[in-house]
Amino acid sequence: MATGARIPSEALAALNQAALAVASNLSLDKTLHEIVESARKLAGARYAALGVPDGSGRLIRFIHSGMAPDVTASIDHLPQGLGLLGAILREGRTIRIPRISEDPRSVGFPPGHPTMEAFLGVPIKAGNEILGNLYLTDKLDGTEFTRADEAVIELLAAHAAIAITNARLYEQVGRTAIVEERSRIGMDLHDGVIQAIYAVGLTLESVRLLLTEEEQEEAVALIDAAIGGLNDAIRDIRNFILDLRPRRFEGSLAEGLARLAREFQANTMVPVELNAPPEVISTVPPGVARALFFTAQEALANVARHARASRVEVSAVRHDHAIVLRVSDDGMGFDLNSRTQATGHGLANMRARAEERNGSFEVWSKPGEGTTITMRLPI
Repeated sequence: MATGARIPSEALAALNQAALAVASNLSLDKTLHEIVESARKLAGARYAALGVPDGSGRLIRFIHSGMAPDVTASIDHLPQGLGLLGAILREGRTIRIPRISEDPRSVGFPPGHPTMEAFLGVPIKAGNEILGNLYLTDKLDGTEFTRADEAVIELLAAHAAIAITNARLYEQVGRTAIVEERSRIGMDLHDGVIQAIYAVGLTLESVRLLLTEEEQEEAVALIDAAIGGLNDAIRDIRNFILDLRPRRFEGSLAEGLARLAREFQANTMVPVELNAPPEVISTVPPGVARALFFTAQEALANVARHARASRVEVSAVRHDHAIVLRVSDDGMGFDLNSRTQATGHGLANMRARAEERNGSFEVWSKPGEGTTITMRLPI
């Protein structure tokens, strides 16, 4: 913390209110946005932002405040964790400078980005883990950031670390409860509904055998149509079960992916091309292997339910010091610019799983051109 900095009483009161507001959120996204807004107001800054890094130091989430929407839209790309932002992550300490352009660590701004001068950057740390970097630029009164500003934002960062950790835990608990409920529903569907439909189909088969030759022609056509409808219903329910009923992971990523591919193909009749050489991925740490397995399971369930694909590819390969899982289909695809679709289909769960392992998660999709999800986890 900044030494020798006296924090005015009104600033302490504002900090207390900000800390309460940050801590009141259990949603991770809302917590991150509240932190950014609070920091900007506390320091009297024109701009504020919070970057969340992946395991390699690149930013996988970037929340900002103070820029008008039209300005944001004109920026070529948002910061990626280089320059001063990367320095905060590497050095794990506060950086306060009067002019960004004069610091040798600065790499400039992307095209369309407004010019900024005064800079205050603070790491958000939980123990030895850096959860993010909080930074502010340009005081509203035109001066540079003070030691008092530094002290206030460092205190806010300490509160923020607790709030982010709590929000993450809350989401993890929520996902666990959802998985348990989905498992119960999946078992009920499989053991109850599917068996009942299957029994009706057998009854119809028996009726066909009892018909006389005169009755058969028209009746058999109706019975065949009914049996076809029941088989379609069973197939649809099995596709839902793929999404609802979690599989157990027994330790071998290669065997687990092979089992998922077989089950998916048997239930959907869609061929799966699997590229997961056992000799390549056999030494993946258990925690990483579990995350990849459950992500593949959820991705395949999405394909079964939504894609209407005719072909699926699943691969798990090493790349540098990471393992990369990719699941691609040639199905319907969707519009990534649609917030509802881009955050649905279990994608938020997959992204959260990647963040928990300090990895990255990307989605590519276009209507009519299929979908590809890519998870990269450091090993």
